[in-house]
Amino acid sequence: MNIHHIRNATIVVEFAGKKFLIDPMLAEKGVYPPFPNAPRQDQNNPLVSLPTSIDRIIQDVDAVIVTHLHADHWDDAAKEALPKEMKIFSQNEEDATEIQNDGFQNVEVLQEDTVFEGIQLIKTKGQHGRGEILKMAGLVCGVVFKHSSEKNLYIAGDTVWYEEVQTAIHTHEPEIIVVNAGDNQFFEGGSLVMGKDDVYEVYKAAPNSKIIAVHMEAVNHWTLSREELKSFSNEKGISSNILVPDDGDAYSF
Repeated sequence: MNIHHIRNATIVVEFAGKKFLIDPMLAEKGVYPPFPNAPRQDQNNPLVSLPTSIDRIIQDVDAVIVTHLHADHWDDAAKEALPKEMKIFSQNEEDATEIQNDGFQNVEVLQEDTVFEGIQLIKTKGQHGRGEILKMAGLVCGVVFKHSSEKNLYIAGDTVWYEEVQTAIHTHEPEIIVVNAGDNQFFEGGSLVMGKDDVYEVYKAAPNSKIIAVHMEAVNHWTLSREELKSFSNEKGISSNILVPDDGDAYSF
């Protein structure tokens, strides 16, 4: 497999001969207002430019997976750029309806036993924060990829560490795990996605896996930098397990 990190949570996964675009946020730098009640109110989103052209990102994509509809995972630029006949997977019927209302004609709800072109796609649960903030954050999902020719891949999505992430790891034994690890926060309510301690819990649950940390330094409410996560990984002695890509970096496994 090849995992090409684009920006924020947007990645391109080549897996068992098929190409998947995950959580496309494709806008040019600075075209959206900052998320309110959060750091960096003087900076518009996205904070950084795409590392390559939209045409190259979407070239030869076989399917798109949208883990949820927040604007930093499924934005107007993606809706405009992607062909309306593109295969789109959503987390539930509500999201599917909204994507269809944007004109997309080939939308399917992920299940725990979805098969696409011989590849097993297993929807996993996520928790977009802890406590009261969940009412605002809404539902999210992750997805596990399985195929006889590939290592198991788990894309956790916008979730903090909690029991369902541990269950997904123990059940599916992924050798590659992608986590959203910017520790994004509003001024109230705590972490919305994983921080460094959450990443360490993922490592402890999967000490032989490679963990790729994305969703970093791209939207205004991030609080964990790449450098801080790298330093933390070095301190814990797990830097060979924790990969912290720059935008545009790619890994093959």
